[in-house]
Amino acid sequence: MSKSKYAEPEFRLSMLHPRNWGVWLGFGLLALFVNILPYAVLLKVGRGVGKFAMRFGKSRVKVASRNLELAFPEMDAKRRQEFVEENFKNTGMALIETGITWFWPTWRFKRLIVEKDVQILREHDANGKGVLLCCVHALNLEITARALGVLGVGGYGAFRPHNNEAYNYIQYKGRSHDGNKLIDRKDLKQMIRILRKGERLFYLPDHDYGRNKSVFVPFFAIEDACTTTGTSILAYTTNCAIVPGSGFRNADGKYEIIADKSIEADYPQKDEKAAAAYMNQYVEELILRAPEQWMWLHKRFKTMEDENAPKGIRYK
Repeated sequence: MSKSKYAEPEFRLSMLHPRNWGVWLGFGLLALFVNILPYAVLLKVGRGVGKFAMRFGKSRVKVASRNLELAFPEMDAKRRQEFVEENFKNTGMALIETGITWFWPTWRFKRLIVEKDVQILREHDANGKGVLLCCVHALNLEITARALGVLGVGGYGAFRPHNNEAYNYIQYKGRSHDGNKLIDRKDLKQMIRILRKGERLFYLPDHDYGRNKSVFVPFFAIEDACTTTGTSILAYTTNCAIVPGSGFRNADGKYEIIADKSIEADYPQKDEKAAAAYMNQYVEELILRAPEQWMWLHKRFKTMEDENAPKGIRYK
Protein backbone atom coordinates (compact mmCIF):
# COMPACT_ATOMS: atom_id res chain seq x y z
CA MET A 1 0.00 0.00 0.00
CA SER A 2 1.37 3.39 -0.94
CA LYS A 3 2.05 5.91 1.78
CA SER A 4 -0.82 8.33 2.28
CA LYS A 5 -0.06 11.94 1.53
CA TYR A 6 -1.60 12.59 4.94
CA ALA A 7 0.94 10.41 6.76
CA GLU A 8 3.15 12.01 9.40
CA PRO A 9 5.53 14.35 7.56
CA GLU A 10 9.23 13.80 8.04
CA PHE A 11 11.72 16.63 8.23
CA ARG A 12 13.65 17.17 5.01
CA LEU A 13 16.45 19.57 4.17
CA SER A 14 14.28 20.99 1.39
CA MET A 15 12.15 22.56 4.12
CA LEU A 16 15.05 24.95 4.77
CA HIS A 17 14.89 26.36 1.24
CA PRO A 18 14.73 30.18 1.18
CA ARG A 19 11.12 30.03 -0.02
CA ASN A 20 10.24 28.64 3.41
CA TRP A 21 12.23 31.11 5.51
CA GLY A 22 9.17 33.29 6.04
CA VAL A 23 7.27 30.31 7.47
CA TRP A 24 10.08 29.37 9.86
CA LEU A 25 10.53 33.00 10.90
CA GLY A 26 6.82 33.54 11.48
CA PHE A 27 6.33 30.45 13.59
CA GLY A 28 9.64 31.01 15.34
CA LEU A 29 8.55 34.47 16.42
CA LEU A 30 5.16 33.13 17.53
CA ALA A 31 6.83 30.38 19.56
CA LEU A 32 9.20 32.90 21.17
CA PHE A 33 6.38 35.35 21.86
CA VAL A 34 4.08 32.88 23.59
CA ASN A 35 6.89 31.37 25.63
CA ILE A 36 8.48 34.53 27.03
CA LEU A 37 5.30 36.38 28.02
CA PRO A 38 2.96 35.50 30.89
CA TYR A 39 -0.47 34.22 29.96
CA ALA A 40 -2.26 37.30 31.32
CA VAL A 41 -0.35 39.47 28.86
CA LEU A 42 -0.93 37.03 26.01
CA LEU A 43 -4.66 37.14 26.70
CA LYS A 44 -4.73 40.94 26.50
CA VAL A 45 -2.62 41.00 23.35
CA GLY A 46 -4.68 38.33 21.59
CA ARG A 47 -7.99 39.97 22.35
CA GLY A 48 -6.58 43.36 21.41
CA VAL A 49 -5.46 42.04 18.05
CA GLY A 50 -8.94 40.64 17.47
CA LYS A 51 -10.63 43.95 18.21
CA PHE A 52 -8.18 45.78 15.96
CA ALA A 53 -8.84 43.27 13.15
CA MET A 54 -12.51 44.25 13.09
CA ARG A 55 -11.50 47.42 11.23
CA PHE A 56 -10.17 45.37 8.33
CA GLY A 57 -12.61 42.45 8.41
CA LYS A 58 -15.85 44.23 7.64
CA SER A 59 -17.15 41.36 5.53
CA ARG A 60 -16.64 38.92 8.40
CA VAL A 61 -18.25 41.34 10.82
CA LYS A 62 -21.32 41.26 8.58
CA VAL A 63 -21.27 37.45 8.42
CA ALA A 64 -21.07 37.13 12.21
CA SER A 65 -23.83 39.68 12.71
CA ARG A 66 -26.06 37.97 10.15
CA ASN A 67 -25.48 34.56 11.74
CA LEU A 68 -26.64 35.97 15.05
CA GLU A 69 -29.71 37.51 13.42
CA LEU A 70 -30.58 34.11 11.99
CA ALA A 71 -29.75 32.02 15.04
CA PHE A 72 -31.06 34.40 17.71
CA PRO A 73 -33.75 36.62 16.12
CA GLU A 74 -34.79 37.87 19.56
CA MET A 75 -31.35 39.42 20.19
CA ASP A 76 -31.46 43.21 19.90
CA ALA A 77 -29.02 45.20 17.76
CA LYS A 78 -27.00 46.55 20.70
CA ARG A 79 -26.46 43.11 22.20
CA ARG A 80 -25.61 41.73 18.78
CA GLN A 81 -22.94 44.39 18.24
CA GLU A 82 -21.41 43.67 21.64
CA PHE A 83 -21.49 39.95 20.90
CA VAL A 84 -19.71 40.38 17.55
CA GLU A 85 -16.98 42.50 19.15
CA GLU A 86 -16.43 39.88 21.84
CA ASN A 87 -16.34 37.19 19.17
CA PHE A 88 -13.66 39.08 17.25
CA LYS A 89 -11.60 39.51 20.41
CA ASN A 90 -11.75 35.76 20.91
CA THR A 91 -10.83 35.24 17.26
CA GLY A 92 -7.67 37.27 17.80
CA MET A 93 -6.92 35.23 20.89
CA ALA A 94 -7.23 32.07 18.78
CA LEU A 95 -3.86 32.86 17.17
CA ILE A 96 -2.24 33.07 20.59
CA GLU A 97 -4.01 29.89 21.70
CA THR A 98 -2.66 28.09 18.65
CA GLY A 99 0.85 29.20 19.58
CA ILE A 100 0.31 28.04 23.15
CA THR A 101 -0.98 24.66 21.99
CA TRP A 102 1.79 24.05 19.49
CA PHE A 103 4.75 25.47 21.38
CA TRP A 104 4.23 25.41 25.15
CA PRO A 105 5.83 22.59 27.14
CA THR A 106 3.35 20.25 28.79
CA TRP A 107 4.23 21.33 32.35
CA ARG A 108 3.22 24.90 31.55
CA PHE A 109 0.21 23.95 29.46
CA LYS A 110 -1.23 21.96 32.38
CA ARG A 111 -1.58 25.15 34.38
CA LEU A 112 -4.21 26.44 31.98
CA ILE A 113 -6.65 23.55 32.05
CA VAL A 114 -9.34 22.58 34.51
CA GLU A 115 -10.71 19.05 34.36
CA LYS A 116 -14.41 19.51 35.02
CA ASP A 117 -15.60 16.05 34.04
CA VAL A 118 -14.19 13.58 31.52
CA GLN A 119 -14.90 10.43 33.51
CA ILE A 120 -17.17 8.94 30.87
CA LEU A 121 -14.23 8.89 28.45
CA ARG A 122 -12.14 6.95 30.94
CA GLU A 123 -14.97 4.49 31.49
CA HIS A 124 -15.32 3.82 27.78
CA ASP A 125 -11.54 3.48 27.54
CA ALA A 126 -11.53 0.89 30.32
CA ASN A 127 -14.27 -1.04 28.51
CA GLY A 128 -12.48 -0.86 25.17
CA LYS A 129 -15.33 1.02 23.51
CA GLY A 130 -14.62 3.43 20.70
CA VAL A 131 -15.78 7.01 21.17
CA LEU A 132 -16.88 9.56 18.62
CA LEU A 133 -15.87 12.67 20.56
CA CYS A 134 -18.09 15.37 19.08
CA CYS A 135 -16.72 18.87 19.60
CA VAL A 136 -17.52 22.18 17.92
CA HIS A 137 -15.54 24.79 16.03
CA ALA A 138 -14.68 26.72 19.15
CA LEU A 139 -12.07 29.39 18.57
CA ASN A 140 -9.92 27.61 21.15
CA LEU A 141 -10.36 24.15 19.61
CA GLU A 142 -6.59 23.65 19.41
CA ILE A 143 -6.40 24.08 23.19
CA THR A 144 -9.25 21.64 23.77
CA ALA A 145 -7.66 18.87 21.71
CA ARG A 146 -4.30 19.11 23.44
CA ALA A 147 -5.93 19.41 26.86
CA LEU A 148 -7.72 16.12 26.34
CA GLY A 149 -4.38 14.58 25.40
CA VAL A 150 -2.77 15.96 28.55
CA LEU A 151 -5.61 14.43 30.60
CA GLY A 152 -4.91 11.06 29.00
CA VAL A 153 -8.09 10.96 26.92
CA GLY A 154 -6.87 12.35 23.62
CA GLY A 155 -7.51 10.76 20.29
CA TYR A 156 -7.31 10.99 16.53
CA GLY A 157 -8.06 14.20 14.68
CA ALA A 158 -8.78 14.64 10.98
CA PHE A 159 -5.89 16.38 9.23
CA ARG A 160 -5.67 18.36 6.01
CA PRO A 161 -2.07 19.02 4.98
CA HIS A 162 -0.88 22.46 4.05
CA ASN A 163 0.60 22.98 0.60
CA ASN A 164 3.78 24.45 2.07
CA GLU A 165 5.91 21.57 3.35
CA ALA A 166 7.48 23.56 6.19
CA TYR A 167 4.10 24.85 7.38
CA ASN A 168 2.69 21.34 7.10
CA TYR A 169 5.52 19.87 9.21
CA ILE A 170 5.17 22.49 11.95
CA GLN A 171 1.37 22.16 11.98
CA TYR A 172 1.50 18.39 12.25
CA LYS A 173 4.01 18.43 15.10
CA GLY A 174 2.04 21.11 16.90
CA ARG A 175 -1.19 19.13 16.78
CA SER A 176 0.22 15.77 17.82
CA HIS A 177 1.40 16.55 21.35
CA ASP A 178 0.64 14.43 24.41
CA GLY A 179 -0.58 11.33 22.64
CA ASN A 180 -2.88 12.91 20.04
CA LYS A 181 -2.64 11.55 16.50
CA LEU A 182 -3.73 12.78 13.09
CA ILE A 183 -5.27 10.93 10.17
CA ASP A 184 -6.37 11.62 6.62
CA ARG A 185 -9.58 13.63 6.83
CA LYS A 186 -10.91 11.78 3.76
CA ASP A 187 -10.04 8.29 4.99
CA LEU A 188 -13.42 7.08 6.21
CA LYS A 189 -12.23 3.47 6.39
CA GLN A 190 -9.45 4.42 8.77
CA MET A 191 -11.89 6.37 10.95
CA ILE A 192 -14.09 3.28 11.17
CA ARG A 193 -11.09 1.11 12.07
CA ILE A 194 -10.08 3.51 14.82
CA LEU A 195 -13.51 3.46 16.41
CA ARG A 196 -13.84 -0.30 16.14
CA LYS A 197 -10.47 -0.69 17.85
CA GLY A 198 -11.79 1.20 20.87
CA GLU A 199 -10.01 4.49 20.16
CA ARG A 200 -11.36 8.06 20.27
CA LEU A 201 -11.99 10.09 17.15
CA PHE A 202 -12.48 13.87 17.27
CA TYR A 203 -15.42 14.89 15.10
CA LEU A 204 -16.89 18.34 14.38
CA PRO A 205 -20.51 18.15 13.17
CA ASP A 206 -21.39 21.81 13.62
CA HIS A 207 -20.51 23.50 10.30
CA ASP A 208 -22.23 23.70 6.93
CA TYR A 209 -20.17 21.31 4.79
CA GLY A 210 -22.34 21.58 1.69
CA ARG A 211 -25.14 19.49 0.25
CA ASN A 212 -23.19 16.23 -0.14
CA LYS A 213 -23.94 13.76 2.69
CA SER A 214 -26.07 16.32 4.49
CA VAL A 215 -29.67 16.82 5.53
CA PHE A 216 -31.66 19.91 6.47
CA VAL A 217 -32.76 20.05 10.09
CA PRO A 218 -33.26 22.65 12.85
CA PHE A 219 -30.23 24.44 14.27
CA PHE A 220 -30.99 27.29 16.66
CA ALA A 221 -33.77 29.34 15.00
CA ILE A 222 -33.18 28.03 11.47
CA GLU A 223 -35.47 25.11 10.67
CA ASP A 224 -33.57 23.90 7.60
CA ALA A 225 -29.87 24.21 8.46
CA CYS A 226 -27.59 22.09 6.28
CA THR A 227 -26.15 19.46 8.65
CA THR A 228 -23.71 16.63 8.02
CA THR A 229 -24.81 13.01 8.25
CA GLY A 230 -21.26 11.91 9.01
CA THR A 231 -22.03 11.39 12.67
CA SER A 232 -24.70 8.79 11.95
CA ILE A 233 -22.55 7.06 9.31
CA LEU A 234 -19.71 6.55 11.78
CA ALA A 235 -22.01 5.64 14.68
CA TYR A 236 -24.03 3.13 12.67
CA THR A 237 -21.03 1.34 11.17
CA THR A 238 -19.02 1.08 14.40
CA ASN A 239 -21.55 0.95 17.25
CA CYS A 240 -19.35 3.46 19.06
CA ALA A 241 -20.19 5.71 21.98
CA ILE A 242 -21.01 9.34 21.18
CA VAL A 243 -19.72 11.92 23.66
CA PRO A 244 -20.07 15.73 23.23
CA GLY A 245 -17.02 17.59 24.52
CA SER A 246 -15.80 21.15 24.98
CA GLY A 247 -12.96 23.22 26.43
CA PHE A 248 -14.09 26.83 26.68
CA ARG A 249 -12.14 29.55 28.50
CA ASN A 250 -13.72 30.75 31.73
CA ALA A 251 -13.61 34.17 33.40
CA ASP A 252 -10.33 33.26 35.12
CA GLY A 253 -8.62 32.50 31.82
CA LYS A 254 -8.64 28.73 32.45
CA TYR A 255 -10.00 26.18 29.99
CA GLU A 256 -12.73 23.98 31.41
CA ILE A 257 -12.60 20.50 29.85
CA ILE A 258 -15.97 18.79 29.82
CA ALA A 259 -17.03 15.49 28.25
CA ASP A 260 -19.63 14.37 30.74
CA LYS A 261 -22.32 12.41 28.92
CA SER A 262 -22.65 9.53 26.51
CA ILE A 263 -25.62 10.09 24.20
CA GLU A 264 -25.62 7.07 21.89
CA ALA A 265 -28.39 5.16 23.75
CA ASP A 266 -31.15 7.34 22.29
CA TYR A 267 -29.34 8.25 19.08
CA PRO A 268 -31.52 7.35 16.04
CA GLN A 269 -28.69 5.85 13.98
CA LYS A 270 -30.82 4.46 11.16
CA ASP A 271 -32.66 7.72 10.48
CA GLU A 272 -30.15 10.23 9.13
CA LYS A 273 -32.46 13.22 9.42
CA ALA A 274 -33.58 12.43 12.95
CA ALA A 275 -29.99 11.68 13.92
CA ALA A 276 -28.75 15.03 12.60
CA ALA A 277 -31.50 16.90 14.43
CA TYR A 278 -30.70 14.96 17.60
CA MET A 279 -26.99 15.81 17.31
CA ASN A 280 -27.72 19.49 16.68
CA GLN A 281 -29.45 19.71 20.04
CA TYR A 282 -26.19 18.74 21.74
CA VAL A 283 -24.16 20.97 19.44
CA GLU A 284 -26.33 23.89 20.54
CA GLU A 285 -25.82 22.89 24.16
CA LEU A 286 -22.04 22.93 23.69
CA ILE A 287 -22.04 26.30 21.93
CA LEU A 288 -24.25 27.89 24.57
CA ARG A 289 -21.67 27.10 27.24
CA ALA A 290 -19.69 30.04 25.85
CA PRO A 291 -21.37 31.30 22.66
CA GLU A 292 -18.96 34.21 22.12
CA GLN A 293 -16.16 31.65 21.73
CA TRP A 294 -17.71 29.82 18.77
CA MET A 295 -16.76 30.51 15.14
CA TRP A 296 -19.61 32.82 14.12
CA LEU A 297 -17.47 34.20 11.27
CA HIS A 298 -18.27 31.07 9.24
CA LYS A 299 -21.34 31.15 6.97
CA ARG A 300 -23.17 28.45 8.89
CA PHE A 301 -26.45 28.82 6.97
CA LYS A 302 -25.16 29.26 3.41
CA THR A 303 -26.54 26.05 1.83
CA MET A 304 -30.26 26.09 1.11
CA GLU A 305 -32.59 23.10 1.05
CA ASP A 306 -34.05 24.39 -2.21
CA GLU A 307 -31.49 23.41 -4.83
CA ASN A 308 -32.59 26.31 -7.01
CA ALA A 309 -31.87 28.88 -4.32
CA PRO A 310 -28.49 30.60 -4.75
CA LYS A 311 -25.86 29.44 -2.27
CA GLY A 312 -25.37 32.04 0.44
CA ILE A 313 -28.62 33.84 -0.33
CA ARG A 314 -29.20 34.37 3.39
CA TYR A 315 -26.08 36.56 3.47
CA LYS A 316 -26.95 38.81 0.52
